[in-house]
Amino acid sequence: MTVPHVASPDPQASRGAQPGVVVSIVGGSGYGGGELLRLLTGHPCVTVAQVTSESHTGDYVHSLHPNLRPVGRRQAMRFTSLSELAPCDVLFLALPHGEAQRRIEQFASLAPTIVDLSADFRISDPAEYARIYGQPHAAAEWLPRFAYGLPEANRAAIRAGRHVSGVGCNATAANLALLPLVRAGLLRTDRPIIVDVKAGSSEGGASASAASHHPERAGAVRSFAPTGHRHEAEARRVLGREDVYLSVTSIELVRGVLATAHAWVEPGLAEKDLWRAYRAAYAAEPFIRIVHERGGIYRHPEPKLLAGTNLADVGWELDPATGRLVALAALDNLGKGAAGTAVQCMNLMLGWDETLGLDACGLHPI
Repeated sequence: MTVPHVASPDPQASRGAQPGVVVSIVGGSGYGGGELLRLLTGHPCVTVAQVTSESHTGDYVHSLHPNLRPVGRRQAMRFTSLSELAPCDVLFLALPHGEAQRRIEQFASLAPTIVDLSADFRISDPAEYARIYGQPHAAAEWLPRFAYGLPEANRAAIRAGRHVSGVGCNATAANLALLPLVRAGLLRTDRPIIVDVKAGSSEGGASASAASHHPERAGAVRSFAPTGHRHEAEARRVLGREDVYLSVTSIELVRGVLATAHAWVEPGLAEKDLWRAYRAAYAAEPFIRIVHERGGIYRHPEPKLLAGTNLADVGWELDPATGRLVALAALDNLGKGAAGTAVQCMNLMLGWDETLGLDACGLHPI
């Protein structure tokens, strides 16, 4: 099936277009797959053909994702089996880690354009992959074929490619907080970068575990990866520094990630220098907002306000006396940290306005 490559349209004209590109989702029973389906069913230029789930084949999709109950004349969708998957234009993979790499040849035979939400193709070097994940990659020859799917850092490669990897939500928050500072050369290189990440429970996925059991999870502030988090590799790759370290703590929040990055700058750096760096990096970015207010309870990025969106809010606080700079980024781990960015990448690969289907803003209060 040939994928139409459409020249970048006027966004308003695209919003009036009839859905013409056929997409399917492999692994639609989890939170990532459900979020993908929510976004894609509202996209003006695509039609969702199939959503697979081996354990729920034949069930209505809204039995697991009740927010997607059909309205009006929209028909209820059912989960199909992977064995029934038909060719399509774009295939989104939302499978558990390790599954996509074992079936990539099959998936590539069904669709010329693939976006994989898992970690299977984020690391391009097979040796580094084996070191991080403790086993060889099952399809190492495919690693160079996937572009890393963070548009703010890799837009040209995504636009030119046909296979895109997902992004780690924690790495994305860290990268978006720090990218302007690294690009502007404002950070000292003789001091490490320490990123403290607070993460919502949906990062753990839809399958229950002992750690996610409500009596164990409720009220908890649990540091589950003080060192050695796998997303460090993504942050180091994007930022171009090997001294970036993540610590991740699970908090009582369903959706959301807040990255608090501690770095050091040379004496004499002023607020105007930081404003200049962040504006230079993000002034043209459609989903990044600079949040750096003088007062109020929302003067810094707050993930609660971003639930259900593809937005990321970034900010900072500078201690001029010590040269310590705290860079902040907030996002929805299922949105900008996963499904939202995946849809953004599809838009780029197909030559569309990258904001199509992603223009929702957050809610307040929530």
